Amino acid sequence: MTDSCPSRRLRQGRASLAISFFVQGAIFALLVTRIPALQDRYGISDGLLPLFLAAVPVLAGAGSVGTEHLVKRMRPGLVLRVVQPIVSVALLTAGSGTTVWQLAVALAVFGLTVGALDASMNMLGVSLQRAYGRSIMLGFHGAYSLGGIAGASLAWVGAHWDLPLPTLYAPLVATLVPVALIASRWYVDRQADHQVDHQTHGHQAHDHGAAVSMRALLPLCLVMAFAYIGDSTVSNWSAKYLEDVLHSSEQLATVPYNVYMVTTLLGRSFGDFGVRRFGAVAVVRAGALLAGAGFAVVAAAPSPWLGMGGFTLLGLGLCVVVPQTFAAAGRLFPGASDAAVARLNIFNYVGFLIGSPLVGALGGAWSYRAAMLVPMVLVLVTIRYARSFTPVPAGYGDGHERPRTVDVG
Repeated sequence: MTDSCPSRRLRQGRASLAISFFVQGAIFALLVTRIPALQDRYGISDGLLPLFLAAVPVLAGAGSVGTEHLVKRMRPGLVLRVVQPIVSVALLTAGSGTTVWQLAVALAVFGLTVGALDASMNMLGVSLQRAYGRSIMLGFHGAYSLGGIAGASLAWVGAHWDLPLPTLYAPLVATLVPVALIASRWYVDRQADHQVDHQTHGHQAHDHGAAVSMRALLPLCLVMAFAYIGDSTVSNWSAKYLEDVLHSSEQLATVPYNVYMVTTLLGRSFGDFGVRRFGAVAVVRAGALLAGAGFAVVAAAPSPWLGMGGFTLLGLGLCVVVPQTFAAAGRLFPGASDAAVARLNIFNYVGFLIGSPLVGALGGAWSYRAAMLVPMVLVLVTIRYARSFTPVPAGYGDGHERPRTVDVG
């Protein structure tokens, strides 16, 4: 392997992991864009719905904590290979039940396993990024966005043709699960760490027994939580917001999440260029400002189409924050990146746990328009912590890319 041409093994690992990100994006989109249909299917009241939405991130956080300890005994790639099919089947079960307890069990399984899935996927991504010696995390999360677009588009088809949820979910799960299992044959696990140690010629000391300092990780944890408060507002409430507040049709209500995913895909496709040109700090600050403006537009929108314009700004603003946060944690703790990613990933679900019920409670007690201002303020607070993304001497990114490195993977 050379600096300019990653090995075939690394390129295969990168492609296979991108497929898993894609599958997870599709599965998650098929869940969140059909929340109104799930609510109708099980007769869940508006007051009870936030409890169901809150249970998933709580259990996902537990799954992420468990994964930190699990990967000490087994490879993250094996964890991902096991849990990804379970997540998909849990989605199908959620859409196929007839009683509330069946939905509760399906969402509990979904939550626990999606926590392990998210943690293990990002562990592999950070490890591969270190082996490549340059930022590729945005590409993985771009694949997730592409999967979200596919899932949201299929959800629109289901709503347009009034398809029952089992009819919509069953063929998709039957297709996506085998695809993910086949791709998992080429995952690259901790071998990437050994390869990068060789590449750096002693410039980085990787102590695989290193501990993670939560004090050092805390700024990144806060940024992750704020970003996911914004993201959860879009994923859990955009459809309901358009349908109930802006009086759109059911079919149109599935579009904002799709628009959001399209803009996240665009932003992540070009995000690395921005980081290399302007630096991670400037990109994260600009993203936070853009996301804040998006929430302001959504809160003030007089029509569904202007509301979708706000969600467009949100996607462009938030899309770079999460991948850069995982990347920053990997740079900060190169000898304990699995543990750092697992702990950081918990704040993904802290954001969902706070954001979704908070917006629902404020929307029910006050108004959903006013509720949109809360995630706006929190996302803007991210600007204060943007300096946590400054590359460290052993890192990579703006000013730390190896010379003549070309992304050929």
